[in-house]
Amino acid sequence: MVIHRRSVLAGAAALAATRAHAQGGGAPIRIGLLHDLSGPFAGAGSVPLSVGAEIAIELFNERGGAGGRMIQPVAADSQSRAEVAINEAERLIGQENVDVVMGVYSSAHAVPLAQRMQAAGKILWINSAIATAVLKGKHFTNVFRPTVHSDQYGEGSIAFLAEHCQRTTNIAPNAFKIGIIHEDGPYGVGVATALEENANKIGMPIALKEGYSATAPDLSTLVTKLRRARPDAILQVGYNPDITLFLRQAKAGGLRTRMVIGHGAGYSQIDRLAETFGKDINHFCNVDPAGTQMLDPAKLSSQARELQQILLARYRARTQATDAPTHASMGFNNSWIFLEHVLKPAVLEGGGSIDAIRRAALSVDIPVGGTIQGYGVKFNPPDHELAGQNARSLAVVMQFEDARAKVVWPTAIAGGPPVMPLPADNAFALR
Repeated sequence: MVIHRRSVLAGAAALAATRAHAQGGGAPIRIGLLHDLSGPFAGAGSVPLSVGAEIAIELFNERGGAGGRMIQPVAADSQSRAEVAINEAERLIGQENVDVVMGVYSSAHAVPLAQRMQAAGKILWINSAIATAVLKGKHFTNVFRPTVHSDQYGEGSIAFLAEHCQRTTNIAPNAFKIGIIHEDGPYGVGVATALEENANKIGMPIALKEGYSATAPDLSTLVTKLRRARPDAILQVGYNPDITLFLRQAKAGGLRTRMVIGHGAGYSQIDRLAETFGKDINHFCNVDPAGTQMLDPAKLSSQARELQQILLARYRARTQATDAPTHASMGFNNSWIFLEHVLKPAVLEGGGSIDAIRRAALSVDIPVGGTIQGYGVKFNPPDHELAGQNARSLAVVMQFEDARAKVVWPTAIAGGPPVMPLPADNAFALR
């Protein structure tokens, strides 16, 4: 028998409400959880994102909630469609009477959702959806994003290549050619623009830059263009279906390069890519916030170390996964920041009103190493160009081998130097 995820959450919510009343802590606090539980985004990271958020809520309730008030999650499925995400958010705040919606995987969903939630006077807490365009120049007061933004992905990729290309390939940065390919939504365009801008700053040549639809049925023409352009590294920004299609057609078409770098989303689902491509993706790189298991626990605070181990143990027990994908860490970490460092003080000191939540969010001051993903937390104020963005967020470059990842940039926190160029036995390596 298949049990729908909403049914599981409904049962957990009812139990949380019962516990809250039994403990005399008052009515539970209802929070909307908006994720893509079906459609292509589900397998590209949204489901692990939702599981991480659920584990955070579970742990928060076990530890007494907010002044004895438990969290009652109300789940909604965006179905990987922007119009559904908007309708579900409106249902959550209009019919389910929630003041906070948390989650949101896709930047294409987050752009209109942020506008709607701000206009409604509700809180949108973004755990993923990294496009800079979601927040840039909007001066929102009710939208917060603890995770990284797309400009940081572009900075990370180009800085990584500039630091290592001369040593590993004997090609100077001003001669090392890159090919940028990206899905044409806000996520892909945002990261690709940042890649182009950062490459231009240091004079790194761009052999090709081209967008495509994430639902394109054929990318063979793009493969042909890349073969002609002969980039030293291919930098892709995409989800899971389009990445899978591209890599299949690239392998069949004999595309070769020195390095392949992904930028979150589908490239963070290393287990799914490994199931499809096996060792062919060994030594590919990816830019994203670090999965917590990639970090040296000694560089985290004692509280972050404890949370790190709890997440990993519970995620593996719940999913039978050998490793927790990056989005699981993102879902847990960013939800925990809200629950423990924003909602709890907002309830204890301000009754849990939206104004109290807003004030508490702007008061968060977590140093580097204070979260399970290594970065600190300090949100930009409303007059900032990126109001609501965590100014202390950090993207890393990780490298895959046998379906596991290690941090290879920034060097200060890296687990070792990168393997570059791709080894000769890699299916995509230059011959």
